[in-house]
Parts: sequence; structure tokens; C-alpha cells
Amino acid sequence: MFSYFKSEEKDKNAFTIAFYNLENLFDTLDDPKTFDDDFSSSGKQKWNKKRYLKKIDRLSEVIKQLGIEKSFIPPVIVGVAEVENKKVLEDLVNSKDLKEFHYDYVHYDSLDDRGIDVGLLYNKKLFELINSERFMLYIENEEGKQDFTRDVLLVKGNFNGELIHVLVNHWPSRRQGTEESEYKRIKASELNREIIDKIRLEDENAKIVVMGDFNDNPTNKSIQNLVKDDFYNPMQSMMSKKKGSLKHKSTWYLFDQIIFSKNFMDTDENQHSFKYAEIFDRDFMKVFKGKNKGKPFRTFIGPWYQGGFSDHFPVYVYLKKN
Repeated sequence: MFSYFKSEEKDKNAFTIAFYNLENLFDTLDDPKTFDDDFSSSGKQKWNKKRYLKKIDRLSEVIKQLGIEKSFIPPVIVGVAEVENKKVLEDLVNSKDLKEFHYDYVHYDSLDDRGIDVGLLYNKKLFELINSERFMLYIENEEGKQDFTRDVLLVKGNFNGELIHVLVNHWPSRRQGTEESEYKRIKASELNREIIDKIRLEDENAKIVVMGDFNDNPTNKSIQNLVKDDFYNPMQSMMSKKKGSLKHKSTWYLFDQIIFSKNFMDTDENQHSFKYAEIFDRDFMKVFKGKNKGKPFRTFIGPWYQGGFSDHFPVYVYLKKN
């Protein structure tokens, strides 16, 4: 269960890293280069400014609360998925709930067919951006043609004075079937390992965080191939029939994960060490009645507008500066 803390138990040396799939955070404009037609005033979802601004408010309300039971501030870093462009991230960091926390963002447009990307929000007071780049995931469909999907985002920076590298992912979905699409997520896993090897060529002791919506559970082959023996996945012990970051039909899944290189377990002075991980699944973010009771309260169910948050719960971890 989620751990609650009294205000006097907050720790000035506790800092949070989070990941949140924002579920189709589209603006209201039609981009002729992508399949975003549904998210316009004339589209199937009847997406308009009022609905868009409500979603921005909903998401920022959640992000503001992540980790504040123990930390004095919201997450220093928030990896995000399913964002359309820079504009939606600009609106998010300038929302009334987040503006005071000095967030900036990193984003690149990918070649994903739907026009959704990953990104990273960061508190400029506590994270100094050094470099960022994106890596295209090359996979082919059944016809041997390139299947365009989200890039992997790599961000390098000083986290409260300590150099870290963050990889943000949104791996190919299971829409074609779990087994039929597994090879795509294994390819994504292999790309992450290539990026990790590249980082370690420059610094063999680099501290690395890999986060994302992996569309696989911690026990699946793609994640096991990623973690190997040099990373630690705190989400593996959190899998439960009654808890997860998303629910499909009657089954909970833990696709949203934050994984660490094992040197985050060290307790050297002036470095950050991993303490524990959580799923942020507060009651106000859940459907409270009916057949979907307990599921994440999402923006749409099919074509029907619900006005909720996302179909995923965010996940986050506490780090302690020693």
C-alpha cells in the first residue's frame, strides 16, 4: 500500500523521480503529418480548448503531489509519455499547479504514426541539463516495412550536484497480441542496452536511470534482458493481483517502471541512493463506481468523454542524498 508520512517526517535530503503516461495529451490543432484527427473540435473525440485545459489541470494536480509525503517538493525529474509536441509540455509546466516549481522540459518529435512522443520535465533549480539526444527504434512490421514508433530519449545532467543519465521510453504496444508483438519490445530493450553501453564507454561508473511505459511487466523477457545483473528493478517486487499502474479487463499490469543502475544502492557521501518505489494510486484518481470501479479514471473510454486524468497511474521513487 501507499506509505503516508506526517509533515514533520519530511526530509530535506529526500528527492523524487517519477514517470507518468499522460494518455493522449494532444493539443486541439490538427497536425497534417500525423493521425491526430480525432483530437480536434471536429474529430471523433470532440476535443476542444475546455477539455484540453481541464486535462492539463488534472495532470498537473497529480504531478504536484508525487512524493510530497516525504520530500518538500514535487519530483525533480518527471519522465512522460503520450505527449504530442512541445506546446503541450509548455502548457503543462506553466499550469497553475506547476509554475512555481521552475520546471523546464526536453522533447523531440518522433516519427510515431499517432504523433505521440516521450519527454522529460525537470526542476531547473535542482537539475542542470547538460545534454540530450534521441535514438530511433528501428523495427519492421509483418510486411517488412519500417514500423514507426517512439524514440528513446536520453538526458544527461547534474541532479542536485550529481551527474546522472536518464533514458525515457514508451515501447511498442501489445495491440497486435502479446506474443505477436513481443519481438518489438525485445528490440527496444536491445536499443536501451546499446545506449547504456555507449554511456559506459565514456564513464564506466555512470549512474543511469531507465524509465518508461514498457508495455511489459517486470517479469517479461524484454525487461529481464534490460535489467540483467547490473541494474535493479524495484517494481518487480511490487507486482500484485490487486495493484498495478494500469488495468485491462480484470487484470492489473505494471508496465510503468523506473529501473536503476546498481550504483544507486551505494551510500557514498554527497551521492544519491535509492530508498524505495511507489505507485501513486490515490482514490481521487480512480473510478469510484460501476464495472470499472478502482481503475484509473481516464479522459475517454472509447469515444465517451469522462474528464479524468489518465489510463495509467504514475510511478515514482525516493532518492536520499547522503
